[in-house]
Amino acid sequence: MATPHETLVTHYLAAWNATDDAARRDLIARAWTTAGSYRDPALAADGHAAIAGMVAAVQGRFPSHEIRRTGPIDAHHDRLRFGWELAPVAGGAPAVRGVDFAVVAPDGRLASVTGFFDAPA
Repeated sequence: MATPHETLVTHYLAAWNATDDAARRDLIARAWTTAGSYRDPALAADGHAAIAGMVAAVQGRFPSHEIRRTGPIDAHHDRLRFGWELAPVAGGAPAVRGVDFAVVAPDGRLASVTGFFDAPA
């Protein structure tokens, strides 16, 4: 059985991979607080609508790619850390690898995520 952190990260990653707008919005609402924020070296978004737009833009830049977790989730207190890669669905070398650091709100959803790139595209 999945832990709450595993379920949260699964929803978070599924939102990045959802190509249907309604499904993406639903996954974002499951994973993020209303005022949730995302930051990485290239992107920033605050709130569900901005996060959905950011995800759609990344999908447009990397069609036929998906984001996958690359290892275990490290957790303590209200903090999470996990590695990921953005790679072609059909296989092949990742376009980007990185690690995300997240703060989990008291309601169990993401309050913030800060991403770092290991190998930018």
